[in-house]
Amino acid sequence: MSGMTHRAGRAAFGKAIDMALRNKDRDWEPEVARLIDLMQNYMDSERIDFDYDRAKAMICDQDGTLNRYIRRILSQTDPHVIRTTALNLGFEAFFHGTKTIRKMRKVHQCNVPWLILMDPTSACNLHCTGCWAAEYGNRLNLTFEEMDGVITQGKELGIYFYMFTGGEPLVRKEDILRLCEKHNDCAFLAYTNGTLVDEGFCQRMRQVGNLYLAISLEGFQEVNDLRRGAGVYGKVLHAMELLQESGLLFGVSICYTSRNIETVTGDAFVDLLIEKGCRYALYFHYMPVGNEAAMELLPTVEQRIYMKERVRQIRNMTTGKGLFAMDFQNDGEFVGGCIAGGRNYFHINANGDAEPCVFIHYSGANIRTHSLLEILKQPLFMAYREGQPFNENHLRPCPMLENPDKLIRMVQESGAKSTDLQSPESVEHLCGKCRDYAESWGVTADRIWQGMEPERCPGPGSE
Repeated sequence: MSGMTHRAGRAAFGKAIDMALRNKDRDWEPEVARLIDLMQNYMDSERIDFDYDRAKAMICDQDGTLNRYIRRILSQTDPHVIRTTALNLGFEAFFHGTKTIRKMRKVHQCNVPWLILMDPTSACNLHCTGCWAAEYGNRLNLTFEEMDGVITQGKELGIYFYMFTGGEPLVRKEDILRLCEKHNDCAFLAYTNGTLVDEGFCQRMRQVGNLYLAISLEGFQEVNDLRRGAGVYGKVLHAMELLQESGLLFGVSICYTSRNIETVTGDAFVDLLIEKGCRYALYFHYMPVGNEAAMELLPTVEQRIYMKERVRQIRNMTTGKGLFAMDFQNDGEFVGGCIAGGRNYFHINANGDAEPCVFIHYSGANIRTHSLLEILKQPLFMAYREGQPFNENHLRPCPMLENPDKLIRMVQESGAKSTDLQSPESVEHLCGKCRDYAESWGVTADRIWQGMEPERCPGPGSE
């Protein structure tokens, strides 16, 4: 099966998935292990740091966390959703996409990302304290045609995974569902506050099968509602119940700060997420973006050390709790450092500005005036490509938070402008706020890095 074509590979994956679904109540492990074999054959000579044999052993270990995790997904998730996810997110995005992206990078001599993050709108039905998205105002929108154009161009480059944020992306739920229907070979994820999820929307999600949610949650009721508004916590739990009853795949998006870090990683909170049907938890380090950023919310050095270890405990697929957790600031070793600037992703805001990172609001190109390839070749994105990794220590991946002088230089030399429409922040001001943090964390991070056993993995789309 070495050297399978795209069509043959997708067909083989489809057959293996169907067999696993037919056997989901009995001996499904050999069929899922067969998917690993197909992955290995399809990737053929492509170098990815993945232990195929270990993965199969963990899948077949009925006492292990990974086995129990897959078992829950097979028994509790709608079969159409499982099949579509395995084909679109698994085969198309992870395998076929990675192969195509690597070729395109060589052809075009620029970064080509594995996913693109877009803001369909800046509008939101909530008014959360300190929300960075509010900087853009509340009435900016990308048209359906503009988002469709990005996806169409992206697929030509091998990009089959798209995320939506905002604003509240589900304000535009009908357009998002239209995109899911039209591009039924892609996978889509929306970061949402969860308050607009209802039974009708769940039914539509089940029909398309390729839309997933990451619901924002900052802790238990008191803390969450203090920032997001009274009653939001209850609405989020209700949304989770509807999603779980509908057999859908979803998880949470969590911004951790100096004030909530222990709560959102504690056993009680993680157990609640699992009970409510969450399959993943995406943790984001607080970023001091904006002229009015609250610097006291930056985690301490001790808290960051704790976070690095705790997330790995949670997601451990041998002994962990059965929740796939990622910490984008502390997991740099698995993806080779910073993934922004089109290396593995970039961001398009609701005004059409192409930004290297969702937290770094500078741009030199717009989707209304530039093609996708022109954006990836514009000076700021090329500066990212030339500078990555920004630090050989992948516990210090970010050019803003941990290497602030590098972001200053890239923005200045590229001529990129602030995209903040309400209170533009100079790159010098932004990075100046990060300098003390960078210095204090750097000392500790270097000590930890030097003593670590390498667990490095390039991740999807990486060389």
